[in-house]
Amino acid sequence: MKYGRIKGLDKDISRLVFGTATPKLFAAVAPDAAKQDEAAAFELLDMAYAAGINTFDCAAHYGEEITGRWMESRGNRDKCVVITKGAHPNQWRDRVTDYDILSDAHDSLKKLKTDKIDIYMLHRDSHVVPVGIIVETLNRLYDEGKISVFGGSNWTHERIEAANEYAAKHNLIPFSVSSPNFGLAEQVADPWVGDAKFADGCVTISGPENKLAREWYEKNKIPVFAYSGLARGFMAGLFKSSEPEMAKEKLDGPGMLGYFCENNLERLRRCEQLAEKKGVSVAQIAMAWIYNQPFEVYALSSPVTKNQIEENTAALDIDLTPDEVQWLDLLK
Repeated sequence: MKYGRIKGLDKDISRLVFGTATPKLFAAVAPDAAKQDEAAAFELLDMAYAAGINTFDCAAHYGEEITGRWMESRGNRDKCVVITKGAHPNQWRDRVTDYDILSDAHDSLKKLKTDKIDIYMLHRDSHVVPVGIIVETLNRLYDEGKISVFGGSNWTHERIEAANEYAAKHNLIPFSVSSPNFGLAEQVADPWVGDAKFADGCVTISGPENKLAREWYEKNKIPVFAYSGLARGFMAGLFKSSEPEMAKEKLDGPGMLGYFCENNLERLRRCEQLAEKKGVSVAQIAMAWIYNQPFEVYALSSPVTKNQIEENTAALDIDLTPDEVQWLDLLK
C-alpha cells in the first residue's frame, strides 16, 4: 500500500480508499439484519484493513453505522482515517444549509462512535446558498474540534475557489479536499439525474471538456478523492469492448446512463490491449491510470472480495508512461 498526507491531518492516508457503499455493509444495518450480516461486513472491512487500507469513505446515508461498530470492535479508531459526507439533498428540498450541515455532522459522529471526523465533505453543493454561510458553518465544526479537514464532494472547482477566497478574506480555514467523479471513462450524463432518492448534481472532472478543472487541482495542490473511478464497472473488465451488447447485462442503470458511449468503448479497448501487454487486468490498468496523474489522487473503490482488494492494491505499483496515460485517454 502507498500512503499520502494532507495538511491538517496527522495520519497517513492510504491512496486506495475503501468505499463503504457496498451490499454487504448495507445488509449489516438493515432493519432485519442478523448477526451473520454483521460478521460478513466485519470480514470485508478486516480484509481491506489487512491489505493496508486505513481510509474509509462513508456518508450520512451509508457506511457510518457499520464502520463505527467495526472500529469499536477492533479498537483501531486512532489508526483509521474516516471520511464522511453530509448535507445531501432529498426529494423535498436542498439540504446545503447551516442547520443540515450541523445536524448531519452530529449524527455522523454518533453513528461512527467517534469524537472527531477526520475528513468531512458536503455531499452536494447548492445553487442558492451563498458560499460564505457554508464556509462559516464548516469552520464552526472545525473550531469545536468535531472535524479535522473539510471540503466538497460534487463541487465544481470554481465554487471551491470562491469558498477559499471567502475563507482567505475572513481569516478562516479553507476547503482542503475535493471528491468529484474522476476516472478514465468520461461521464457523458449525470448517472443519478431524475432519481429523487439520490437527486442529481454530480460533478465530474473526467473527459476532455474538464481539462481546465484538472489543471486547477494540479496548480492549487488540492487532493482529489476520486469516486466511481471504474465508472460503475464499465472499466472493470466485466464485458469486452468487442461485445458492447453485454454492457446492459453487466452494468446497472446509472452505469449505462453515465458512461456508455463509443469513446469509452475505445478507452476500454485500449485498456484491454495494454493489460494484455503488461500481464495485468483491465481494472488494474484503469486504476493505474488514476494514480498516474500529475495531481494528487486518492481512489475510492468498493471491492467485495479479497481478490478485488488485492488487484486494486497492486494497481498502485503499475507505472504508466506519460504517453500511455495520454493514449488510454484518446489523446494520442
